[in-house]
Amino acid sequence: MPTYNESSARHEHSPSGTMTTLVPVSKPISQLHLAPGSKVTIPDVSWAEFEAILQELGERRAARIAYSLNVLEIAVPLPEHEVPTDLISDIVKLLLRMTGRRYQPFGSTTFKQPGVAGVEPDACFYIHNYERMIGRRKLQPGDPPPDLAIETDVTSLTTITAYRAIAVPEVWIYADGKLTLYLLQAGDYVASDTSPLFPHFPIAGWVEQAVSRAWTVGSLQALEELEASVTQFQEKSSTP
Repeated sequence: MPTYNESSARHEHSPSGTMTTLVPVSKPISQLHLAPGSKVTIPDVSWAEFEAILQELGERRAARIAYSLNVLEIAVPLPEHEVPTDLISDIVKLLLRMTGRRYQPFGSTTFKQPGVAGVEPDACFYIHNYERMIGRRKLQPGDPPPDLAIETDVTSLTTITAYRAIAVPEVWIYADGKLTLYLLQAGDYVASDTSPLFPHFPIAGWVEQAVSRAWTVGSLQALEELEASVTQFQEKSSTP
């Protein structure tokens, strides 16, 4: 059974006083209880152990995982993490609809590069390959990575290297009120001012304003306001 190591305190008395030493204790991963907003990093995890841990944790859980370079991270998002995640997902759907494109969302599915990396986005979308993924209940060998992945409050090198190994073409990371667009170029991620999926739209500004507004007026009104802004933008862009 996969385990993690936890340090427990043991007190030993000596003539000079009390000495405290740390003794490693192994426990099943299923007994790892993380509070919202917390994260644990477990080094030296083999691919077989990673697969076993995924199976033990199950699919219905609040925790998100990232695995790369034999390092496993397990994190539990804060409740307020869901507001920007859901809203940014809705913004992507809105923009795709307004530009006449179809898509297939895949939520926080576990994507893997066998033997190398695994990651669970906060949200993701198939756009170019959406038809291929319709009806998929589970990923199949040979399935492509999603065209776009969304992460909120990610500062982890493990997460980024996992996306790189899986070769997700575009990753949006929202943190501290800012949206950064990362494009996979020559095997590495490069920050970009524009999105190839929406090349003529000021994506970062729109998302940042909408999320900020959502905390004041609610997500629905923020999305409605953004839709009006996009409509105006398109009308101006089409004017000779």
